[in-house]
Amino acid sequence: MRWNAAIVALAMALTACAAEPAARSTAGGTPTAGGTSGPDTRYTASLTVLEGQGHGPQLCEMVATSNPPQCGGPDVVGWDWDTVPHESLSGVRWGWYAVVGTWDGSRLTLTEPPREPTARDGVPPASRDDLKSPCPEPEGGWRAVEPDRTTQKAMERAVERASEVKAFAGAWIDSHFPGSHFPTDFDEPMNVVLNLRFTGDPQSREAWIREVWGGPLCLSRAERDLGELTAIQARVASEKGVISTSTGEARGVVRVRLWLATDELRERLDREHGKGAVQVESVLWPVG
Repeated sequence: MRWNAAIVALAMALTACAAEPAARSTAGGTPTAGGTSGPDTRYTASLTVLEGQGHGPQLCEMVATSNPPQCGGPDVVGWDWDTVPHESLSGVRWGWYAVVGTWDGSRLTLTEPPREPTARDGVPPASRDDLKSPCPEPEGGWRAVEPDRTTQKAMERAVERASEVKAFAGAWIDSHFPGSHFPTDFDEPMNVVLNLRFTGDPQSREAWIREVWGGPLCLSRAERDLGELTAIQARVASEKGVISTSTGEARGVVRVRLWLATDELRERLDREHGKGAVQVESVLWPVG
């Protein structure tokens, strides 16, 4: 696994994005295998509903920004476009709504009229704290020890070097401190903290990394290397109802997002992969 400039640029871009919402526990009804629950349990979410391209009204977690938009997901039973404001173009109708209904594992049956969403129901505000360096700030603040080796090229070499060892567990950039600076030129000095994680003793690799990177550096310990996280990600991707999976290197977890995540599923994934290794996130949340 080798990091190139594009991947480093992506890691830098992540600092400008919010971390994914943390998982919450489901409640109401008794969860059963496969992400379903009792027939009377009602769930809610704020999502795009779209009809067109050969299908009826469907819930959309991710929408392609075409014109008209494109997306697909579980069917919505009981939908009536005549009762809700919506946009339409070329035979496609869509809008963003708060919906409430029962879930049978593959479709949502409305139990009350859609309403205008005020926020993503059930999802806490996003946070960038996950990307902050776990190392304490050095006395005198974060600063370069070798300014000539604090460019993006130098960072790329450092991440590439780190990724060559099996113990490598991830890399990201922290720009959440006064004076942080992203360069506009590849060779311009930068003032950000490079975070590298390893299993074992990360401090034993400091001199090795310092041979190529002279900027602020945080080395931290991980329970699982990146290869292990990637293998777990591949296994959980086959779970029923999965929308997306990703590795959260800053926290050493695999994130999996499903239409409905149950406590039973979380407990099983903890048993199979180790407690906390998989962070399960749900689109639908119990009403109340």
